[in-house]
Amino acid sequence: MSTPAPTVLMDLHGQVAVITLNRPEVGNAFNEEVRHRLPELLEGLDKDERCAAILLCGAGERGFCVGADIKEQRVIGSSVQERRRLRDNAWIDRVAHVSKPVIAAIHGYCLGGGLELALACDIRVAAKDAVFSLPETGLGLIPGGGGTQRLPRVIGLGRALDLMLSGDRIDAAQAHAMGLVSRLCEDRDSLLVQARTLAERIAARPPTATAYAKEAAKSGMELDLQAGLTLEKSLFALLMATEDRAEAALAFKEKRPPQFKGR
Repeated sequence: MSTPAPTVLMDLHGQVAVITLNRPEVGNAFNEEVRHRLPELLEGLDKDERCAAILLCGAGERGFCVGADIKEQRVIGSSVQERRRLRDNAWIDRVAHVSKPVIAAIHGYCLGGGLELALACDIRVAAKDAVFSLPETGLGLIPGGGGTQRLPRVIGLGRALDLMLSGDRIDAAQAHAMGLVSRLCEDRDSLLVQARTLAERIAARPPTATAYAKEAAKSGMELDLQAGLTLEKSLFALLMATEDRAEAALAFKEKRPPQFKGR
């Protein structure tokens, strides 16, 4: 009897970890194994000094991720039990809490929980065939993986409500125009090449500065302006005394590539 293929794959290419959702036969819909395996992998990479940036993509032609696997057999408990289950297994929130930069490379369908997963990433790059939607209200639900909170923060409240309440699908060009994705690529092949190139460029920079820039920007979204500015100044001051900051200045002076060590 053959061993089932892993639902999530990981390969380390230099300082870039490429994580692939590997359920192409169902559009990379996530099941319970993915819900546990993906955040565990990401949290492990967050502690791995060999990794400086993470690229998340989906296997197969159908798309990045179509959301939860509706064929998965799961007993629905009481409202109290379901609330506890969602709170205790907030796996997409765990993705968002990774300190290293996470880039989503999106092709094909990116729907429901798949879009919520992409929203938990720091940067979203899409192929021109990408399609986005949050259809949950049509099913008598609301997005439950952060969609109601992260989407308005990315594209603004009005546009987010339009998408959530209508359930309409938008294409990659529309997603790019409203800031849901920051870069467009011609097709899936060029998407993976360009997204990995971007990840490599980020990985080559001082890792602590990258982590602090991410922390300042994301934490600042939850603070008033003055508190955000105070946080920024504190993180800036911490970086001034790092070896990498000194190495960047010395390498510039000596006209050579810098050698960063994360210290």
